[in-house]
Amino acid sequence: MGPVLAGALQLLALVAALALAHVPAGTYMARVYSSERHLRVEKWIYRGIGADPGTRMTWPAYLRGVLAFSLAGVLFLYLLQRLQGVLPGSLGFRAVGPAQSFNTAVSFVTNTNWQSYAGEQTMGHLVQTAGLAVQNFLSAAVGMAVAVALVRGFAGSRTGELGNFWSDLVRGTVRILVPAAAVAALVLVACGVIQNFSGIHEAGRFAGGAQQWNGGAVASQEAIKVLGTNGGGYFNANSAHPFENPTPFTNLFEIFLILLIPFSLPRTFGLLVGNVRQGYAVLGAMCTIWLGFVALMMWTEFAHHGPALQAAGGAMEGKEVRFGVGASSIFAVSTTLTSTGAVDSFHSSFTGLGGGITLLSMMLGEIAPGGTGSGLYGMLVLAVIAVFVAGLMVGRTPEYLGKKIGAREMKLAACHLLVTPALVLVGTAASLALPTPPHSVLNPGPHGFSEVLYAFTSAANNNGSAFAGLDANTDWFNTTTGLAMLLGRFLPMVFVLALAGSLAAQRPVPVTAGTLRTEKPLFSGLLAGTVLIVTGLTYFPALALGPLAEGLAS
Repeated sequence: MGPVLAGALQLLALVAALALAHVPAGTYMARVYSSERHLRVEKWIYRGIGADPGTRMTWPAYLRGVLAFSLAGVLFLYLLQRLQGVLPGSLGFRAVGPAQSFNTAVSFVTNTNWQSYAGEQTMGHLVQTAGLAVQNFLSAAVGMAVAVALVRGFAGSRTGELGNFWSDLVRGTVRILVPAAAVAALVLVACGVIQNFSGIHEAGRFAGGAQQWNGGAVASQEAIKVLGTNGGGYFNANSAHPFENPTPFTNLFEIFLILLIPFSLPRTFGLLVGNVRQGYAVLGAMCTIWLGFVALMMWTEFAHHGPALQAAGGAMEGKEVRFGVGASSIFAVSTTLTSTGAVDSFHSSFTGLGGGITLLSMMLGEIAPGGTGSGLYGMLVLAVIAVFVAGLMVGRTPEYLGKKIGAREMKLAACHLLVTPALVLVGTAASLALPTPPHSVLNPGPHGFSEVLYAFTSAANNNGSAFAGLDANTDWFNTTTGLAMLLGRFLPMVFVLALAGSLAAQRPVPVTAGTLRTEKPLFSGLLAGTVLIVTGLTYFPALALGPLAEGLAS
């Protein structure tokens, strides 16, 4: 079997598995977020945190809950790293430095999981499990809660209420993420991923010194890392490490976990607004972009010219032989079109155009299908923009799901859309203009520019993957990427929740003959076009200086 056929068959198997899981997973999540019943363990949690799950929140109250909870997470994780040297389970590692502790705490709380350190050489068992793994659950649950709040804004009528943040947070964690991650971890352990609390072992001595490795609760962290679209690896090599991803089956299974919740949430959205076909329209736009990017990535990596690449069956540099070009391409697109950031290959070693695809995938806003929750609310904001554009073309007041899209709604949607590009482009420009930051760049020319652009694109979009070749463990990059992660996570949430509150306060308007039918395939195409044009063109000049210049020159 040739490598191209093998890649195509893996893609077909993945699509089939996601199609089978879409209805039951989406339906179950809709029941979780619409249920009035509280489990016993949930009641214990509410008592412990002093929350009343029955209180209905307006958008400012919901936002205060999101920000207060996230701030507490940042402080806890920062202190855990700074005190690592005196805590049990540290494996002898010292306390993490202030700048890196700040960067890592922000990274994991914002669902970014950007890592400017080698995990197996920096973090002990306690920080990995009680700190990083816990935030993998909670940051994903926060994103899902905000998405559900926006959906309630579309479904509500003159209430201005978006539900209860604490209830949404606890339910998303207890009923969705924890049981799904437990099952996934068992599958990974059965397939060879390690799960232990062993210490540091010496594998052998060589001329350059001793080779060491340490174990850890890898399978459990790997499961929620991909299921929650987090991406932070237990080891520096991330999902390219055989302890995290040992076989082609585990590789495909991890891609399935990355896409499971984001591709199922459109059905949850359709059920909560009372029209499943609306969810399918959003899903259609997501699938169109994802399949198109996967096909384009496979083409660039399989068909790149050069005798060495042709003899290897594709651009194999930086890719694991046990996965090959096809599976590596699917993983790279899936991890950058979501907010995952996990990698099973070296994105810096992709062809020039292939590296550009990973960059563009994040620049679109990671909405096809996006992260757990963040993908859905990002796509719904673009749906608001799409119906506004359509309304301008036909001269009618735009409506979406029975809600009028007026000046206030468009201002909030536009602010949401502009936050991330501003962070990416300003951060990249400052890093290249100042005298010190460019010293961290390994490669000169367009590839070096891509390294810096990728870093800020990954941070501001809360992805966390790295292009490599950039020494990001400096005070400048730890601080600036940390700020980009914070602002890139919470400023969009402010605008999303404000938009949800504005929509929830409206009375639904009846459907007329002139209403744009947003459940039709035509709207899916319009939405996909809006994503590519409105967001993609924002970054075209920057892409032309980096990956496009490199790809055309090679």
